[in-house]
Amino acid sequence: MEELGARERAVLAMERRGFAGPGAKERAIREQLGLAPVRYYQLLNALLDDPRALAHDPVTVPES
Repeated sequence: MEELGARERAVLAMERRGFAGPGAKERAIREQLGLAPVRYYQLLNALLDDPRALAHDPVTVPES
């Protein structure tokens, strides 16, 4: 099984973080990942169905 790429790992790491205040997460997504929030959530949703993501981060990715 292939490992997750750097961007996929970064998306999961971002999702683990806590954010204070409205808009903080979206701002961090743009600044740190260089992604629009809509694209971030598309990638995240795809990762939630990816067994590699579950193996990499079982706390963030729920088992389906």
